Amino acid sequence: MNRKITAAALTAATATFALTGCGLKEGLTERANGHVKTVGYSTGVEGKRDKDARVPDWVPDRAVSITEVIRTTGSERLLRFTGGTLPAECVPGPAATRAATLVAQWWPRGQEGRTDKVCGEWHVLVQDDAVYAFKPETLVSTRS
Repeated sequence: MNRKITAAALTAATATFALTGCGLKEGLTERANGHVKTVGYSTGVEGKRDKDARVPDWVPDRAVSITEVIRTTGSERLLRFTGGTLPAECVPGPAATRAATLVAQWWPRGQEGRTDKVCGEWHVLVQDDAVYAFKPETLVSTRS
């Protein structure tokens, strides 16, 4: 009997370790506005290696504490990290004109409207020691 309990505990522990992605924080929730996936990475290099939810190339390799909320049924994304220097491709630009529909505890309400840089399709704001970035939805819904 003890062998069965030990084997079951070992199997559960192995499955838990495998499903956590060896350090990758990940969650998937259903929201009224579509599927949402949350990922987190220790560094920019780690985030760029994840083929399923790769952080943008403009995120510095030395960035740390990266958290991203991704709409899996569209293209909208919220991103926050600290550390590193933004590359030259991130230039002064207009704030996002669309409001974010994604939410996160770490994303101040209306932050997308305060962005002052553009990195490709992303609207970016450096505030204190954190970088906040918003990628608006670009897919058009055919539902009526």
